Amino acid sequence: MSSAVSLIVGLTGGIGSGKTSVADRFAELGAAVVDTDVIAHELTSAQGAAMPAIIQTFGGGVLQKDGQLDRAAMRRLCFSDPAMRNSLEAILHPLIRSESVARCRREANADHAPYVLLVVPLLIESGAYHEHIDRILVVDCDETQQIARVMARSALSEKEVHDIMATQASRAQRLAVADDVLSNTGARDELLIGIQALHRRYIELGRRAGVTEHV
Repeated sequence: MSSAVSLIVGLTGGIGSGKTSVADRFAELGAAVVDTDVIAHELTSAQGAAMPAIIQTFGGGVLQKDGQLDRAAMRRLCFSDPAMRNSLEAILHPLIRSESVARCRREANADHAPYVLLVVPLLIESGAYHEHIDRILVVDCDETQQIARVMARSALSEKEVHDIMATQASRAQRLAVADDVLSNTGARDELLIGIQALHRRYIELGRRAGVTEHV
């Protein structure tokens, strides 16, 4: 990729691993962050680009009163019928991927950050982003912590969290393909130290890649 930024890092991790908090800290340090979850929410807002196809496919029963997607209703529908989940993914995933790649390019060309962090919860599962990223960063924690964190922040039951985790890559699968791993099982200070170390490393890797591109 020939641009002002020479490094794009794909950040991933299981539900409840702490991806958002980690991405926010990287942003505070100066990284440009593109979050596919944010894009997904924009696409499924009342006027979102995905809504006409979602309404045509699933009907008005998956809408909230304000016209945006009722994510809880859609989650229940998709978990009760895998074909429904496949239909939703066929609508959303291409739109999310296209927009996220476009935003990465814009951030790269803006020349205001040393590297881009692309946050993709299903990075390992989809395989669709690998050609667009240079490294994979996995935020890791044990499954017990994942379940506890998700239940604490949402109204999901333990079974519902397990159901979501069953659709994601396993912890072992994520770690097997990681270039970098951030452990989010201990104290917050330890996590922040790890983020700062990786931030410095990514700046240096981006600088080296930029030099190589122009040799």
